[in-house]
Amino acid sequence: MISGYKVINGISMYYEIYGSGKPLVLIHGGGSTIQTSFGKIIPYLSLKRKLICLELQAHGRTEDREPEITFEQDAEDVIGLLNYLEIQRADILGFSNGACTAIQIAIRHPHSCNKIIAASVLLKRNGAPSGFWEFMNNGTFDQMPLQYKNAFLEHKKDNLLLQSMYKKCANRMINFKDFNDDELKNIKAPVLLLNAEQDVATMEHITAMTKLIPVTKLEIFPGGHGEYLGEITSNPDPNQGYSYVISTIENFLDN
Repeated sequence: MISGYKVINGISMYYEIYGSGKPLVLIHGGGSTIQTSFGKIIPYLSLKRKLICLELQAHGRTEDREPEITFEQDAEDVIGLLNYLEIQRADILGFSNGACTAIQIAIRHPHSCNKIIAASVLLKRNGAPSGFWEFMNNGTFDQMPLQYKNAFLEHKKDNLLLQSMYKKCANRMINFKDFNDDELKNIKAPVLLLNAEQDVATMEHITAMTKLIPVTKLEIFPGGHGEYLGEITSNPDPNQGYSYVISTIENFLDN
């Protein structure tokens, strides 16, 4: 594994590179880090791919900037890092909020991405289950998963920075705006949508998205949000294998 920092759009951005082969970018979820989102599957994906893993604005080891975090700015930061690494085109795998960033990359930088995997993505407010937005509006820092807090404080031992990151993540979701239909319809890259049976996005929503995005495949997994990827807060079975999701991802990317 190679790790490093690079100043991208005014902030020092942390990244890790695993394996070799065609580049696949991994974009973590909101409030998370590389390892909390993808630690379970990196060893498998890196057997056949060069993984470009990164931490977004205010998250993990990456610096913050004054403005609020947005999916659009995250997309620009990812592209900035790829330009620094001299990677002209890559496949993109984003989880949860990272999947929204992956979709923004497909919209804003079509010539920089080959294929997009959007895992547990929510693209419209009405796609969330009943009570989700009320929960977001009433959420508190105390409710932030301990695993996320520990992962952040392991590298940035500053509780004020942690609270600031939490607030920015919460504000982004409270003020979440629907992705535009026309922009989704104009996505050029093939998109694989992964979703769990009990996910943030309802089955009706994720199915509707397959009718908007021109070239789309959909795969449904049992369990809850991120469980099929081994995401740290999903409490996956320690004996669970990831062969099916890995083969699903690889088959999509290779065909």
